[in-house]
Amino acid sequence: LKSLQKMTVFVTGGTGFVGREVLRQLHSAGHEIRLLTRDRSSPATREIAARQPLDIREGNVLDASGLPRAMQGADAIIHLVGIISELGQQTFERVHTQATQNIVRAAVISGVRRVVHMSALGTRADAVSRYHQSKWAAEQVLCQSVLDWTIFRPSLIYGAQDQFVNFFARMASWSPILPVLANKRVAFQPVAVENVARCFVRALGEARSIRQIYDVCGPEQLTLVQILRAILKVTGRKCLLLHVPLELARPLAWFLEVVYPQLLKKAPPLSRDQLLMLQENNVGEGEWTADLFKLQQVNFAEGIAGFLSRAA
Repeated sequence: LKSLQKMTVFVTGGTGFVGREVLRQLHSAGHEIRLLTRDRSSPATREIAARQPLDIREGNVLDASGLPRAMQGADAIIHLVGIISELGQQTFERVHTQATQNIVRAAVISGVRRVVHMSALGTRADAVSRYHQSKWAAEQVLCQSVLDWTIFRPSLIYGAQDQFVNFFARMASWSPILPVLANKRVAFQPVAVENVARCFVRALGEARSIRQIYDVCGPEQLTLVQILRAILKVTGRKCLLLHVPLELARPLAWFLEVVYPQLLKKAPPLSRDQLLMLQENNVGEGEWTADLFKLQQVNFAEGIAGFLSRAA
């Protein structure tokens, strides 16, 4: 491994929430970035390219034919592509499992051995949600390969551009009620996006992380009610937290799954698969991850205060 040297890193999913922070930290660490994007003229790609130097390669993780040439000559791959809701051909099986198969095959062809992969906490062989099932299948593709892989499984990731904390903060600005869709006893370990990105970047030069799977968690186990109360406290708002029974949430999720793709051409903000995930714990063993990658942990309320106060 080029632990102290500049590397050329091929990145998928770099225009997403976590991807932007990974790119920022790669640049700060002095690495050369080769970004795979479906459209180099897209607003997201142009915005990122304006902030830091990039070698932009047009391509798609679902189109295996162009991937070997795009990653040829790279020293490592950071594979971040993922979705939380399905839309049309963008299914969990295609985006998570098939895309990872394509990346692994292309890496073997192009001679890139080092791959750092984004999975998710809760991923396991007997997972109940299709999201976690497809993530497990993707992990198995890597584990059965000849590559030098590292897999990270983050819990709920928060940060200035997230779609969870910011969603509820915005809702609290106009709604007197915030819905609680998770089981009351289910706990999460929210983790700052900066720490998730730090794991990916530091793993590139950490030989001990090869062929290892790591949970990436924050220091606290919080229920959804505790998370929402922290958001309300930081934003100075008051709302009623209303628990929505699963029997009522399921029809709502089904309705959104139908309406959003057909009428708005967007992925639904809530799906039945997400409801399944909200009924089980999302906690892990992140202590050795934090020690190995030297993460600076902060509690959730302190972590969200910085970006929510700037957005207020």
